[in-house]
Amino acid sequence: MIEELSNHLPILLIVSGLIGAFLTPLIGLIRRELCSFWASFITLIQFSISIFLFYQAVQVGRISYWLGGWEPPWGIEYAIDILNGFVLVVVSTICLSVAIYGRKSLLKEVPGKEIQLYTLYILLCTGMLGIIITGDVFNLYVFLEISSLAAYALVAVGDRNSLVASFNYMIMGTVSACFILLGIGYLYLMTGTLNMADLSRLLPPLYDRPAILIGLALLIVGLSIKTALFPLHTWLPDAYTHSPSAISALLSGTFTKVGIYVLMRFIFSIFGLEYFLRNTDIFTFLGWVASAGIIFGAIMAIAQDDFKRMLAYSSISQIGYIALGISLANNFALAGSLLHIFGHSLMKTGLFMVAGAVIYSKGIKRVSQLEGMGNVMPFTMGAFLIGALSMIGIPPTIGFVSKYLILLGAVENGEWVFAAVILFSSLLTAAYFWRVFEKVYFGENKKEEKAGKEAPLSMLLPTIILAILSLVGGFLAPMFIRVFELWIGGVILGGV
Repeated sequence: MIEELSNHLPILLIVSGLIGAFLTPLIGLIRRELCSFWASFITLIQFSISIFLFYQAVQVGRISYWLGGWEPPWGIEYAIDILNGFVLVVVSTICLSVAIYGRKSLLKEVPGKEIQLYTLYILLCTGMLGIIITGDVFNLYVFLEISSLAAYALVAVGDRNSLVASFNYMIMGTVSACFILLGIGYLYLMTGTLNMADLSRLLPPLYDRPAILIGLALLIVGLSIKTALFPLHTWLPDAYTHSPSAISALLSGTFTKVGIYVLMRFIFSIFGLEYFLRNTDIFTFLGWVASAGIIFGAIMAIAQDDFKRMLAYSSISQIGYIALGISLANNFALAGSLLHIFGHSLMKTGLFMVAGAVIYSKGIKRVSQLEGMGNVMPFTMGAFLIGALSMIGIPPTIGFVSKYLILLGAVENGEWVFAAVILFSSLLTAAYFWRVFEKVYFGENKKEEKAGKEAPLSMLLPTIILAILSLVGGFLAPMFIRVFELWIGGVILGGV
């Protein structure tokens, strides 16, 4: 029975979330407060399944699950390899952490809407996991729309400016979705298949067709919007700033990373690295765009006084690091990009959790109001310190290792300008975080509040755990890199 159940874990990952979202309103009718516990339970199930699937992918290789027993490419396939198994673990970890954190945070910021919030929350998490696990490009689009619609609605329930932020997000997201759907349509028109593995087999003889190039361009632009890659990032600062703190934490740690994963899947698994190196200059273009985004995001972060807005612009900068690693396309850089997906999810989710904890406990939203918070909220600000140091890239944090690997990738390719961008942006990152350090640890608390006025334990504990993981992750990086090399060597270099 257990063995039979384990064979169906790929579909149970999604079905558990869909059933969980369907049952949330019924549970809310019994008692509203149960919705948060229910969301935590569902995300715990999904986290456990993700861990098991990733372990299986590392041990035995690619896992293929046929929905309804229909053999691909005729039926929809769920496929798990090292790349998406790793991203499943990252996303499900953040979903579980934020579900626990959000119980108190959402109750205070958005009271009386637990049923709607947690129904959408579970749908958003399930949609993202569906995007990651599916091996069918149209099924990917369906899950993308499920998660996007849930995200728009969750952003809209924030502060008084959240409706405008959500509307702008929806407009950009709709444009993105149209581009992605049209791109998928072009690929289907030329190949007659929607299965990713089948596409990778049928595309090489068609590489010189204009329709393939148009489809690829539409996909890259559409995914760049979802990823908030500069200069298509315009929806992100307002969405992260004005949404509830728990939703900001979730989106910053997951949604853009899912977009990056899909971009990597199309580039390396469906089209293949050789196609891009021989037929396009997309990597060169992506490298310069990513570098511009790294600098732009850091400079804009320095200019912000709103705590969450500063972190939002910081995300634009950090997304640029991941894209830069992809553009360099060598062993060091790709390992660094994958590690930065994990590291940035931990760091930025934890930092947004800190911002939410300060809002919850003190009602403070601005950096200039954080004087003396290091004494008032020592554990919360300790978590902020670790996360910020990791963002800057101070050893031995995970942020240092991921940036160092991308830097080595730039040096290996002889891209000295990109290497300089990485080093200079780290100084800019230190500059905007130093502003916070100065207020928190060297500012005078004018209200003379007593120490130990922390946020509730359900908010504090996930924040501290993510901070610890950001620190410990640097020591565990060699283990992750060895796992990444299995995918980089097998799929990228070996052409599997």
